[in-house]
Amino acid sequence: MALTVNIYYTGTNGNAKKFAEEMQSSGIVDKIRAEQGNLRYEYFLPMDDPETVLLIDAWESQDALDFHHKSPMMKEIAALREKYRLKMRVQKFSEVK
Repeated sequence: MALTVNIYYTGTNGNAKKFAEEMQSSGIVDKIRAEQGNLRYEYFLPMDDPETVLLIDAWESQDALDFHHKSPMMKEIAALREKYRLKMRVQKFSEVK
């Protein structure tokens, strides 16, 4: 069962975009995309909210997502989220085949 997680990162003064840019420039995004079971990891900028970035994160299974959540990268992501003082809103969708 594939899973898609939409995470809305919201901040002030362009911090959500800076967060996404640092995630990419630091190589964290590439590491996540290389993890077994990752299907998609992409950031988008909503047209009507310049202080929010949307992450679409898709995984082959709950096990793959759980493994990702236990990885050392999660501490790096949390540290960046704190650095930019972001709030998160999460939506999770599952696809039954």
